[in-house]
Amino acid sequence: MSGLLALLDDVAAIAKVAAASVDDVFGQAAKASAKAAGAVIDDAAVTPKYVHGFEANRELPIIWRITKGSLRNKLLFLLPAGLVLSNFAPWAIPPLLMLGGAYLCFEGAEKVAHALGIGGAGHDDHPGKAETIDDPAHLEEAKAQGAIKTDFILSAEIMTIILSNLAVSNFWMEAAALAAAAVMITVAVYGSVALIVKADDVGLYMAQNGNLGVTRTIGRAVVRGMPKFLTTLTVIGTAAMLWVGGSIIIHGMEQLGFGTLGHLIHDAAAYVGHMVPAAYTAAVEWISKAALDGVFGLALGLILIPIGEKIVTPLWRAVFSRKKKDVHAV
Repeated sequence: MSGLLALLDDVAAIAKVAAASVDDVFGQAAKASAKAAGAVIDDAAVTPKYVHGFEANRELPIIWRITKGSLRNKLLFLLPAGLVLSNFAPWAIPPLLMLGGAYLCFEGAEKVAHALGIGGAGHDDHPGKAETIDDPAHLEEAKAQGAIKTDFILSAEIMTIILSNLAVSNFWMEAAALAAAAVMITVAVYGSVALIVKADDVGLYMAQNGNLGVTRTIGRAVVRGMPKFLTTLTVIGTAAMLWVGGSIIIHGMEQLGFGTLGHLIHDAAAYVGHMVPAAYTAAVEWISKAALDGVFGLALGLILIPIGEKIVTPLWRAVFSRKKKDVHAV
């Protein structure tokens, strides 16, 4: 009997360790995922446009298809690549992170410039290009593939940011935490996208078929409010991109020994924070620092716009257009 009790005690101890490990994995995944807020919000803000114009019964299947493509991007391609970098070339992570931060700044600044009418095309691959695909199935395929390609870029940013913020001690814990973060973010993003896309349909149904006046009123409010909500989401996503992108670049500069700008921003935020009552100092300092990081991100992004639009984008299109022609030729 004593041997059985000892065995059960050991099993219970192992179970506690396993549970603690699982909690640690999901805790680390959630904490690291929060650092990728800018790219995550942008992902959620961008995706609804890919189902615009389709029949209502095709919206959720398209989103599910994009979701599967996003999971494939993260788990089959980006996760192994991230683990290889983390374990065999950790020195490459800060430069890649800064590259991702620069891309966030570029995207955010391009959205701002486009909103102000001074250029910039956001995520549009070919600004002003007319859609020439007539077959709905072919158009659906093209839209889904375009969304999955865009997701790959955003997912690469997200996974790199998460990887740099994981505080795990071994390969398997790191892999598990990164995989958990990938799944959680994908479910959160595309679950939110599904709710956003179908919200107006739900609101319209409530407005037309609600038995109660309050139900119909809520339905009409949802239908009228969704365009404003999407606009607000885009603004928040853009601000988050500039903030996260700017802070990544500044932190990377500090790691490379160029900490002057980071110290100036820190001191300025601290100065502003001490202008308010002590109870609000920490919050005001954080907001001030985030705002200054965002201003830097916007300035850097505006500098990068002509480089991206005149050099990088034409080269990218030339390479992939050539590859596409070669595939069709075969």
